[in-house]
Formats: sequence, C-alpha cells, structure tokens
Amino acid sequence: MTPTPVPAAMMPTHGAPSRATPARRRRRGRELPVVAVVPAVVAIVFLALPLVGLLTRTPWGRLGTVLAEPSVRQALGLSLWTATVATAVCVVLGVPLAWFLARGHVPARRLVRTLVTLPLVLPPVVGGVALLAVLGRRGLVGGWLDAWGVALPFTPAAVVVAQTFVAMPFLVVTVEGALRGADRRYEEAAAALGASRTTVLRRVTLPLVAPSVAAGAVLTWARALGEFGATVTFAGSFPGRTQTLPLTVYATLDRDPDAAVALSLLLLMTCVAVLVGLRGRWIGAGAP
Repeated sequence: MTPTPVPAAMMPTHGAPSRATPARRRRRGRELPVVAVVPAVVAIVFLALPLVGLLTRTPWGRLGTVLAEPSVRQALGLSLWTATVATAVCVVLGVPLAWFLARGHVPARRLVRTLVTLPLVLPPVVGGVALLAVLGRRGLVGGWLDAWGVALPFTPAAVVVAQTFVAMPFLVVTVEGALRGADRRYEEAAAALGASRTTVLRRVTLPLVAPSVAAGAVLTWARALGEFGATVTFAGSFPGRTQTLPLTVYATLDRDPDAAVALSLLLLMTCVAVLVGLRGRWIGAGAP
C-alpha cells in the first residue's frame, strides 16, 4: 500500500523560524491593550506637534533669501567644518576607548564608562563651564597653555573642543555595543593561525565593527552640528568666528523669528536625513 504524501504545509518545521505575515502583524497590533495604545499615541502627538508647528511656521517664500545671507553661510560653513573635525577626533580617540571598555579587564573600567557616558546626561552649559575650568586662562591646564601663548577659549578651536566633549559618547557607546556583540571566533581563529594582536585588530576586529563605527560617526557628527550650550559657554558667539548655526538661530530669534524658523528647519532636515540614513543600524537591526 502506497503511503499518502503529506502536504508540505502540514509537515513540521523542526524549530525553523517562521516569518510573520503582514496579516499576522496587523492582528498582533490589534491585540495591544488599550492601556498601552493610548499613552503611546499621546506620546507620539506630543513629540510630533512641535515639528508640525515648525513646518507650518516656516516662511517658505523667504527660505532661499534667508539661507543666502552671508551671516548664515558663515555660520553654516563654520558648523560643517568644526563638526567634521570634531567627528574625526572622536573616531581617533573614541574607537580605542570603546575597545578598552568592551575588552579591557581592569578595575577602573566601570568608572571610565561612567565618565564617558556622563556628557550624555550632563547639561551642556555645565560642560562648557567645566571646559572653562580646565582650559580657560586660569584653568588647570589653560594657565599652562596660556604661558606658552596658546589660548583656546572663544576661538574656533574651542568650538571643536566643545563639540568633541558632548558628542564623543555617541560614538563610544555605539562601537562598544558592536564590539560586545561581535563574534569573537573569527578573532580567535586568526590568533590561532599566528596573527599578532595588532593584525587581528586591524584585519578582523575593525572590519567586523566598521558599520557601527560609521553609524556612530554619523551620529557624532549630527550631535556636534547641533551643539549649543557648551559651545556658547566655552567658545562664545562671535559672528564669523565662533557663531555656529544653532547659535545663529538663537541670535536671530529676537530680531527675525521667521528667519530663525527657517534656520531651524535646515537643522531639522539634517537630523532627519541622519536618522533615515541610520535606519536599523543604531536603533536596532530588526527595526521595521
């Protein structure tokens, strides 16, 4: 007697992962309790309304004129190059720091991680005051630098320092997470084949975490571009010298609110472009 074939749809999958169909996803969404949906909707509206208000207040007819003003071009150019330099410094210093936090085995690692993440929660103005206390002319290091004719505060270099201070944690946290989640079997295999630690780091580890380094660098650049509090405290707001685009928005708000809205829209579009470009890389690879 010939056995009746079993349809493939009825055969067991033996633990194979099943993909949720769009219909299942919709049913799963409808299963969310109202007690969770209502606060979530309120939160979305709360976060979206200011952005909608910015779009509705934007003087679209004057947008080109405002962005073409010399002061705006100077501020934009200063913001772009200082944010780029600050990002380069963060990559050079932050990637080794992330490796130290992820792979180092020293008692002070928790303390270092606390210091690294502190600028994420520290008010930026306080960060600027702290930079003045260290690098100001009467600061711990600034007095020594001043004796050698080096003055950092209220210079374009101070803008880079302030941006680096507040933005580096974004790179370090992103790269550290990637290093912790990287498959170390590749590194162990390379070491077993006789590769030195430097070779393993250069040829195996860094290529594994390169996408996360790129994502962290873009986040760092965006954070540096929008930095305000530490910059205005440590570098000041001198047009054409230390006045970045966020400082220009604040300075323009009193005399020309419409122009300030237009400049704010420029920064908003930059941030949106960064988040769209990082979709699934920083928030999570499984994000839809």
